[in-house]
Amino acid sequence: MTDSPAAVVFDVDGTLLDTNYLHVMAWWESFLAAEEQVSCFDIHRNIGRGSPDLVHELLGREDEGIVDGHSERFAELRRRMIPYHRAAELVRECSRRGLKVVWATSGAPEDVDDFRSALDCDDAVDDIVNSGDVENSKPAPDIVQAALEAAGVSPDRAVMVGDTVYDIRAAKAAGVACIALLGGGIGEQELRQEGPAAIYGNCSELLDGLDDSPIGALLR
Repeated sequence: MTDSPAAVVFDVDGTLLDTNYLHVMAWWESFLAAEEQVSCFDIHRNIGRGSPDLVHELLGREDEGIVDGHSERFAELRRRMIPYHRAAELVRECSRRGLKVVWATSGAPEDVDDFRSALDCDDAVDDIVNSGDVENSKPAPDIVQAALEAAGVSPDRAVMVGDTVYDIRAAKAAGVACIALLGGGIGEQELRQEGPAAIYGNCSELLDGLDDSPIGALLR
């Protein structure tokens, strides 16, 4: 391994934690309470954007009430979230091999403690950045750039792991290669069109193939 430090930047929602469909339900109920009919399909396709961005994309205008409604409903639902199989093991293995590990989540600051509790691998995580730390949400590169700054690495010495087209776009805009996972429910063809460095089915598949993955390339 080179002496130059390297890092893995993990998205959390839909990548390490099985939360995307919980978000869809929270958004759907919030739209419905505001008498806005938005399909679960359209909501799911926009999961990964920041909350105000998602509402604007789907309604063509901002609505803080709907954003707040989602936050209130997700606060209840996130208590039921579980990690993907071997997600914490993947995080720990990256750390064990000498890589810095940073979480870059579009989730709200109040979500982070529950994320940490659910994954239970704080000992392997060097830093966490969330939506409250940046001005612009994905697909803008801000949160990826904040993760690079937290890790103290250059873009060419980092790999991001995410599950949506917005993760890939944010990583590419920051000059970082992105591994896409399919667990968040976005189709492989749609992800592949964004030009990820690699696609894996889930955390377990990536862990098993770590040596030959873009993360493994950082160690060579």
